[in-house]
Parts: sequence; structure tokens; C-alpha cells
Amino acid sequence: MFSKSKINDPAPKSDADTSSTAAPSSSAPAAPKQSEFKASAPKAKPPASVLSSDLHITGNLKTTGDIQVEGTVEGDIRAHLLTIGETATIKGEVIADDVVINGRIVGRVRGLKVRLTSTARVEGDIIHKTIAIESGAHFEGSVQRQDDPLNPGAKSAPAQKPNPAS
Repeated sequence: MFSKSKINDPAPKSDADTSSTAAPSSSAPAAPKQSEFKASAPKAKPPASVLSSDLHITGNLKTTGDIQVEGTVEGDIRAHLLTIGETATIKGEVIADDVVINGRIVGRVRGLKVRLTSTARVEGDIIHKTIAIESGAHFEGSVQRQDDPLNPGAKSAPAQKPNPAS
């Protein structure tokens, strides 16, 4: 019913005993199970950094990751995905690949994809590659499409001719 492990046995009695006890007491199956955990799939993307509603930041924020702002930021923000919560207020320039605005921004918005939800309030210019504005969103400013809106020196899609000097 119970068997002792090979470690405690002084010596095997015969070849028949060794072969019958080797399989049940072998520790070989345990080793691959541990290594399976070490060789797991690539790590999942970390969750967004969240700036809570009671947080007030004065200064610029820059990350290659994602940020969700629920509080107040007085400064520029640069991120991969930037989500502005309904309770958030940003006073400064916002630059991100994806910008989802549910709250208030006073300043310029630059993004490849910019989305203003029905609760958004934006006072400033929006420079984008694609934009979506839901019904109910409040927006005061200009909208300009650029192929590379993340680059401040980029020109707009339609090139304008300069006025000749006389």
C-alpha cells in the first residue's frame, strides 16, 4: 500500500525490485511540471496607470504605456493610450497614439485616433489621423487631419501654397 522512496532505501535488493519501485517513486515527472510554469507564454500587457480622482498633478507626464486620468493634471501628457475619465481635467497638451476623452481638456490634442465621447469637453485644437465625435460632446477649437499628428512639425495632408510676395 505505502512504499518508501528510493532515497531512504540502503540498496536495491534485486533488478525486479528496482524496476517495480522505480516508476512509482521516481521524481522525474515532478521536474517537467515545474519547468512548464517557468516557460510560460509571453507576459500580458500591464494594466494602465490610473491617476485617481483625488490626485492633482502639476507637471508633465511621459510614458510608453497607457494612462487613465481621473484627477487633474496641469501639464502635458504623452502616452500610448490615454483615457481621460469623466471627472478628469487636463490643462495642457495631450499627445498619444489613442486618445479617449470622457472629461475636460483645455489645450491641444494630438493623436492617431481621437475619440470624444458624449461627456467630453474640449477647448483647444485637435490634430488627428482619425477622429470620432459622439453626439453630446462639447468642442471649441479647430480640427486638423495629419498623416503624422504625433510629430509637431508635420504638415497637414493637403499642402497649401504660400502667397507670393510682390
